[in-house]
Amino acid sequence: MKQSYKQLLSFSPRPFVKWAGGKRQLMPTLSKYMPKKFDSYFEPFLGGGAVMFYLIAQTPKLECFTSDLNSDLILSYITIRDRVDELISALELHSSKYFKNPQDYYYAIRESTPKSQIEKVSRLIFLNRTCFNGLYRVNSKGKFNVPLGKYTNPNIVNEDNLIAVSHALKSKTISIKCQDFTKTLETAQKNDLVYLDPPYQPVSQSSNFTSYTNDSFGYEDQERLFLEFQRLDSKGCNVMLSNSKSEEVLDLFEDYLDKTIEISANRFINSDSKKRTGHSELLIKNY
Repeated sequence: MKQSYKQLLSFSPRPFVKWAGGKRQLMPTLSKYMPKKFDSYFEPFLGGGAVMFYLIAQTPKLECFTSDLNSDLILSYITIRDRVDELISALELHSSKYFKNPQDYYYAIRESTPKSQIEKVSRLIFLNRTCFNGLYRVNSKGKFNVPLGKYTNPNIVNEDNLIAVSHALKSKTISIKCQDFTKTLETAQKNDLVYLDPPYQPVSQSSNFTSYTNDSFGYEDQERLFLEFQRLDSKGCNVMLSNSKSEEVLDLFEDYLDKTIEISANRFINSDSKKRTGHSELLIKNY
């Protein structure tokens, strides 16, 4: 029996896409190190939104200022907020066609270049649900290039969660924009919480994965981020940053080492399942 809309709203929203560096698995650890009280929340590298969804489940009227540079991702958030019923219908169509011929249909959609908002977002979610490891990656020309995953029954539509996410995002206290992190953080004030989760500084040449968009996030951007961290610190903001345990990050944040925590994290997007566990990363705070 299909659930009522009211019943669906009782679900806590969670990420609707699997995103490289997503924090859903780390929430028990991250929440432990968050300040008990803060005013507004800022997150300029939104990704899958695990931290924001966790916080608004605790405090539904929390004022959130979020952004990401991936325009396709931000379009997805806006579409789920404003046009979720149309999106669910489009995903149901993708699902029915996919299960008739997974291989051919997946690659046909991967090669397609949809023009309408609903087609663009349903394509992104469909590919994310069916591609290898749910890895969002584009090449230098901005083309999605991940092969088909090995799933027997992927949950392409996930209607319960899409409706819960749509309901949560309709709150007038949540702002979602496509812009550089410095722009998003301009209005952060004393006692606000800022969480920074940028594309990580690679610990080796082979681990250099920054292609969430076709503009990479290089070391100069990490330096800009450090300066922003310092600026926010001087304003009295509560700032928490996740990054790799790399020499460059340790050197940049040398003055904050006494408030730096090393945490273990799994890498669910690694193509070699043996290399998905046992990774260390840093959680750097100013409070």
